[in-house]
Amino acid sequence: MLIKNSYKAVSWSLVVPYVGLHLACLLAPVVGFSWFAISVAFLLYGFRMFCITGFYHRYFSHRTFKTSRFAQCVFAVLTCTAAQRGPLWWASQHRHHHACTDTSEDPHSPQFGGFFHSHVVWFTLKKNFPVKSEYIKDFEKFPEIKWLEENDLLPFVLLGVVLFFAGEMLRALSPGLNTSGPQLLVWGLCISTVALYHATYTINSLGHCWGSRPFATNDSSRNNLILALITLGEGWHNNHHRYPRSTRQGFRWWQIDITYYGLKLLAGLNIIWDLNPVPLHLVRSNSSQTPQLQ
Repeated sequence: MLIKNSYKAVSWSLVVPYVGLHLACLLAPVVGFSWFAISVAFLLYGFRMFCITGFYHRYFSHRTFKTSRFAQCVFAVLTCTAAQRGPLWWASQHRHHHACTDTSEDPHSPQFGGFFHSHVVWFTLKKNFPVKSEYIKDFEKFPEIKWLEENDLLPFVLLGVVLFFAGEMLRALSPGLNTSGPQLLVWGLCISTVALYHATYTINSLGHCWGSRPFATNDSSRNNLILALITLGEGWHNNHHRYPRSTRQGFRWWQIDITYYGLKLLAGLNIIWDLNPVPLHLVRSNSSQTPQLQ
């Protein structure tokens, strides 16, 4: 009965293509290897990780800075190329997580569901499939964002089309690159996206199990340098849970936060503005009364 109920709880329309994307990575020996394809995979990993961490997380989820409606839409579209659902779903789930972190209501707490649940199972469950509208009314008012939410896979598919035709063009025009459409599709889209998936998931799973706790937050969040490096700064998770409203998650100068550096660059270009700073007393001291999480 338990297995049957678990089977029914899963959204198989999501699981099948998700598993298919992982299996497509096994085609790497078939399409071959080139340094060009590897470079494309790394570039798309880094760019899309920045979009996830900078915009889905620090902007749509926590509103730690401001931007124009046009830039908001552009970065929402670009972030959808990561195939992690739309901005409304992503942000509403994350806001729900902060509202009930490490309780039985938390959608991905390793303390209640275990590591595997927090890493990958939680988002395949039917109960977690809908957008939690009560948490995201501030962005639901934009019709272009709502349209994108309903068509969130379109940018990902278009990225695949661009990679395939770019690879075929390069095969004809620059054979010395030793690349092709299928190769860029496998390395640039499939492998890069799967790596991006599991790096992102580590903040839900390992980020609540492995690392230091300089702040006594009312949850199990941890700071972890390795996670910070692979997620461009999200690994300073205990910092983030101490003060979610800060644009910067690496509170101290030596806590590398590449997403924050990128956002500072965008601020210098006047694409975004009003970045929320880290309160000075949190920079100077690791211990103070825990604020209400936001």
